[in-house]
Amino acid sequence: MARVKSRKQIAAEETQRVIVEAAARLFVEHGYYATSIGRIASEAGVAVQTIYNSVGSKRDVLSRVLDFAAAGERAPVPVPQFMSEQAEREPDPREIIAQLVEFWKGALPRTAPVFRVIREAAAVDAEAAALERARASQRLRNYALAAGLLAERGALHPGLTIDQAAATIFAIGHPETYRTLVLDGDWDDDRWASWVRVTLETALIGPDRTTR
Repeated sequence: MARVKSRKQIAAEETQRVIVEAAARLFVEHGYYATSIGRIASEAGVAVQTIYNSVGSKRDVLSRVLDFAAAGERAPVPVPQFMSEQAEREPDPREIIAQLVEFWKGALPRTAPVFRVIREAAAVDAEAAALERARASQRLRNYALAAGLLAERGALHPGLTIDQAAATIFAIGHPETYRTLVLDGDWDDDRWASWVRVTLETALIGPDRTTR
C-alpha cells in the first residue's frame, strides 16, 4: 500500500518542483555559471533561503534538475527506485533490458539539455565537475544492480562479472553516445533504441539464453 503523504510533504514537494523547473529554464537558457541562486529564487517566486532549505546549494539544484528530467512525470520519485521495483518483478532477462532501453528512450531527450549544461559547466566550475563525476559513478552503481538481477536469473555470459556487465550497460547507454548518434547524428530514437537493445542482449546474455 502506498504511503499517504501529509499536507506538509505535498507542499514541500511542490515548492521543490517550482524551484527545479525555474532552475531548469535558466540553466538551459543562460548556462550554469550565469545563473545565480538569487536569479533562480526570483524566477521561482520564492526566497533565496527557501532554495537552500528545500534543495540546497546551486550544485544541489543542478543535480535535482537532472533527477526531475530523468524521472519525468514520476518525479520526485527517484529513478533507481521505480526502475528497480519494475525490474525485480520481471523474470525474463530480455525484458529487463527492454525496460531499461524504454526508460532511456523516454528520458534521454529530456536529460540531454541538462547533461549539456553539466558538461559545459564542468569545464570551468569545480563543483559542477565534481557533480558530473558523482552522477557518472551513481549511474554505474545503478547499472550494477541491473546486472545483478540478470546474474540472479542466470542470464549473464559465462565469466562476465557484474562489474563488467555494469560497465557495458554504462558505455552503451551513455548520454554522450545518444547525443552523438541521435542529436548530433542522423539516427532517430527508434533506430537508436533498437541498436541499444540488440547490442546489450548480445553483450550481456549468455548463449544458453539466446532463444526465447
